[in-house]
Amino acid sequence: MKSNWKLIALIALFSSGITLAAYHLLGFNNRDVIFNESSPIQAITGRLASMPGGPTAAPGDFSTAAEAVTPTVVHIRTTMTRTVRQQQVPDIFREFFGDDAFGGGQRQPRRQQGQASGSGVIISKDGYIVTNNHVVQDADEVEVIMTDKRSFKAKVIGTDPLTDLAVIKVDANNLPAITLGDSDALKLGEWVLAVGYPLDLESTVTAGIVSAKGRRIGILDQNINKNDAKPDSPVEAFIQTDAAINPGNSGGALVNLRGELVGINSAIASATGYYSGYGFAVPVSLVKKVSADLLKYGNVQRGYIGIMPIELNSTVAKEKNVKVGRGIYVDQVVDNGAAEAAGLKKGDVITKMEGQPLDSDAQMREIIGRRRPGDVLTVTVNRDGTERDFKVELRNRNGGRDIIKKTDITPSATSLNSLGAQFEDLSAQDAKQLGISGGVRVKKITDGKLAETDVEEGFIIVKANGKNVKTTKDLQSIMSTVKEGEGLMLIGMYPNSSRMYYYAVPV
Repeated sequence: MKSNWKLIALIALFSSGITLAAYHLLGFNNRDVIFNESSPIQAITGRLASMPGGPTAAPGDFSTAAEAVTPTVVHIRTTMTRTVRQQQVPDIFREFFGDDAFGGGQRQPRRQQGQASGSGVIISKDGYIVTNNHVVQDADEVEVIMTDKRSFKAKVIGTDPLTDLAVIKVDANNLPAITLGDSDALKLGEWVLAVGYPLDLESTVTAGIVSAKGRRIGILDQNINKNDAKPDSPVEAFIQTDAAINPGNSGGALVNLRGELVGINSAIASATGYYSGYGFAVPVSLVKKVSADLLKYGNVQRGYIGIMPIELNSTVAKEKNVKVGRGIYVDQVVDNGAAEAAGLKKGDVITKMEGQPLDSDAQMREIIGRRRPGDVLTVTVNRDGTERDFKVELRNRNGGRDIIKKTDITPSATSLNSLGAQFEDLSAQDAKQLGISGGVRVKKITDGKLAETDVEEGFIIVKANGKNVKTTKDLQSIMSTVKEGEGLMLIGMYPNSSRMYYYAVPV
């Protein structure tokens, strides 16, 4: 009987969407700094780029830092609406009972409200707050609750899924703002405190040490825009700590014993989704840059070095026949990119950036992630056993050196992004089994035009507006010809059915 209960519990875990032995983002979907009040954004971005001093009081124990930081960490509650689709009824039942028995063509997706909880850190006296992207993404309403129980409605200023950071704003003044520290100066074994609102509890402080730096865990890969021909890679160089953090700590503060912010808590490694000893925080060096970009430009300015990197170890070093065993091997130099212009070549090994020894690809991406197009990096390269420095001027994604503001990006109403879904090309094997020459599978529906239809995840598109669809490029090409206000007729099938389905999608 006991074994049956274990089996039932395990089935319940999987059916509720909990991934065992995985990394989890925290939270489902979940002192005093003077500013130029006449120009708050310039004041904040200037502050984010600077390195302010810490508290004047010398901490004798954890209580000094906890007392200074707790008022600057807020509780965030979000309300969101999602589309719930009724389960597709197998064709065999429709043949016996008819469409009318299951609602026929009247079957519509239902809209359902849900709530989530997280944390945030006040970075300015006039109400700017840093949190995690996954705390506020898709939120219809964002509420911020201070430690003194005051509550405010918040506006989302900007988000960046590739670093899991976001900036929100409340309409308030004279708020307690945290002091920004230096994550580069953190040492392994150094004491840190995690402050937040775990498990929907009141403000909570826990202590631990810095276990590792520059840690990549792959949890942000899910945020890559798979519909982009040249998608940006996530920037993961987490601070790892054993301070106890749990769901709800998302967006909360990781601070040193001087009460300075050194990281934003983002994820845990756990088999259950609850604390198991490993927590991960976005370093404040990256938080400063991303927050400043969101405030000043509306989007994150990413610089590109223009190489295909391979992280070196003893095996790769032997395979590539290089004379060093640590660093980043340049496997390819992008044509007309920043590295090529600076003189880097295939076979070079980057051993340092800005004087910092490179041990990992994650570390290199974090260093570049703190710069913008047009910034110049000093890159130390080992070429045939000899080291030399190169000055590399980073480029933007278009190959230029200019800042690309959000207002410079013209949103296309007929891009795949407007459909609010992730797509993938059907494999040749799956196409053969289904008896079709190709197609595009709707992998995931988030929010957008498809969410307003009966299309369900797993649907395979074979035609769009009368034209064959074999790849996502085909679908994008057809979408680009659709004018705003026109519709998109999708024809396709589900893997468990030979019947063809027709869906009209308003564009």
